[in-house]
Amino acid sequence: MPETTTPATELASQYITQVTGDLEANVKEQERVSAEIASLQEQLASLQRDHGVLVSMQQALGITATPAESASDSANAVVPSPRRKKAGSAAGGKQKAQKPTAAPAKRAGRKSAAKTAGTVKAAEPTLVELIRRHLAEQKEPRSAAEISAALGQAHPHRDIAAKVVRVTLEGLVAKSQAERSKQGRSVFYTAPAAQAADGAQAEARTGDTGGN
Repeated sequence: MPETTTPATELASQYITQVTGDLEANVKEQERVSAEIASLQEQLASLQRDHGVLVSMQQALGITATPAESASDSANAVVPSPRRKKAGSAAGGKQKAQKPTAAPAKRAGRKSAAKTAGTVKAAEPTLVELIRRHLAEQKEPRSAAEISAALGQAHPHRDIAAKVVRVTLEGLVAKSQAERSKQGRSVFYTAPAAQAADGAQAEARTGDTGGN
């Protein structure tokens, strides 16, 4: 009896050791995967925030859709075509004759809607134009926050973010369409000298006309 019990005890001890080791490895692997998931979630959230800012900047600067987006849109528009052919071949010749007339009508509707949206967007001034006009009308330097607040009040229907305004102002400075000055730690922006003079003359003419 003792000889039979000893191998069984040793086997049970080996199983216990193996299970304990596997359990510890499993827990460590869970911790590693959880850490990776948390890191990926943080990266995703950061990318989503950057995407929102970039889209706002793209809209503010009046940039049209990128070729990649246009290609994806055209690919999505082409996808339904083979499905219509399959449905027509299964249903009979009459449906084949009717569906091609419906497809151009849908495309024409999309084109007209796109043209209407483009016309409305073109009629509305871009953020660059709004900032240049605002600077030309000011007699004193203005900070990006002040410009953003003024434009937000003048155009409440537009989502004008201070960060996008600051980036746009730096772009105007790079193109010599705005001037930048520092007062302590604060940065202020003004219109170029020639543009500011034109704005002052226009304001003077408006005042003369109102007086007459």
